[in-house]
Amino acid sequence: MNAAELILNPDGSIYHLNLLPEDIASTLILVGDPGRVPKVSRLFDEVEMIKQKREFLTHTGRIGKKRISVISTGIGTDNIDITLNELDALANIDLRSRLPKENLVSLNIIRIGTSGSIHPDVHVDDVVISGIGIGTDALGMYYEHVPLHHPLLPEWSYMSQRYPFDLKAFTLPYKEGITLTCPGFYGPQGRTLRMPAAYTIPINDLHHIQIQDLAFTNLEMETAAIYLYAEKMGHKAISFNAILAQRLDGLFSENSTRTMDTLIDSVLQWIVRSIP
Repeated sequence: MNAAELILNPDGSIYHLNLLPEDIASTLILVGDPGRVPKVSRLFDEVEMIKQKREFLTHTGRIGKKRISVISTGIGTDNIDITLNELDALANIDLRSRLPKENLVSLNIIRIGTSGSIHPDVHVDDVVISGIGIGTDALGMYYEHVPLHHPLLPEWSYMSQRYPFDLKAFTLPYKEGITLTCPGFYGPQGRTLRMPAAYTIPINDLHHIQIQDLAFTNLEMETAAIYLYAEKMGHKAISFNAILAQRLDGLFSENSTRTMDTLIDSVLQWIVRSIP
């Protein structure tokens, strides 16, 4: 691949993330908000590396002997396209020759994010693990994907699934369901302020749909793309969602900071106990 396809910075780091291969661990936590990165890394025993470019902030450190990187992706699947391609390049492409390595590495990719419930039994401050991601963004059109044809969803929707990690050591109560990944926060998630919608996602009806014994539980803006890219590139991905809004009841969490802090702590404990 040429220099316009795999772009490097003058120091040899990859273009958007501004990282070198040695900067990342094989276990990576993805968060949207750059401000959430230090909330994760403050629980590390040590932080060995901090780098930032644009909205992409990375801290790499250790808990005991376990090396972990936490990276902010910003909002949306377009940024997941950047983040996952560049993380895979750091792990699996020789940046000097711009050729894939002979021995490929499978990364552990763990999303910790916020989300809104679209299921009557999923409440504010609950935790949802995304068993399946359904994307209504356009990324699936550019890569091989599993299409999902359902009259309540856009015809371009695609389906992807989490890696079957062992969750026995995850200590928080959780529900597992189908996460709808949307290409925006307002119209694409069924919100209208002043601008009328030409297409409406029927959030009140989606929880009736079941796929592989899972129901639609929540919606957000990254999970389906993370799962799609991980599946296609041979990585292991899982998405943990803190439910801050109950869209069916019109409620928003009064304890959002505590809910997210508790989820972060529990996910880190699970990583240390469960991921080699």
